[in-house]
Amino acid sequence: MRALAVLLFLSQPALAAEAAAKPVTLKSSLLEQLRITHDQQDWFVPVKPALDGVTAAQASWKPQGGDHSIGQLANHLLFWNSQYLAKFKRVAPAKFDGNNDETFNAFDQARWDEVREKLDRVLSELEKLVAGADDKTLQSWAPTLGRIATHNAYHTGQIIVLRKMQGAWDPAKGVK
Repeated sequence: MRALAVLLFLSQPALAAEAAAKPVTLKSSLLEQLRITHDQQDWFVPVKPALDGVTAAQASWKPQGGDHSIGQLANHLLFWNSQYLAKFKRVAPAKFDGNNDETFNAFDQARWDEVREKLDRVLSELEKLVAGADDKTLQSWAPTLGRIATHNAYHTGQIIVLRKMQGAWDPAKGVK
């Protein structure tokens, strides 16, 4: 116990120096949220590795009585992330009639690779947009970006559960 206390005491200057060297900003915080829900693993598995290796057949599979497939969840994420990317770019987003079910149900197994690739591209574009935005713009986007990251993490968890149910999840990716 005493050795642990000494170790903690001695590590404080190093931790303080690291914190002083990289102050947290709104931009760095938002980028971290987007990246750890996209492709940089931290406390949980992000969406890109959660989808890596999923076949079109696995993407279309639903458990008996299940709500959505992996493909439907990925399609839903693609739709909403694309909508907000367009809004942030001040471009007209895709038409939406208000029926959120269609953001899931529009999934087509033949387009699985395209959905996965587009989702990765859209998430990367969101990160680039945030990286290049000024502080005033980020202030106005911050609440929405936080919700986007939370939404992406939520559905990624559902994707992992479905992969586990299929017996198609590698626990070495971060979730046992």
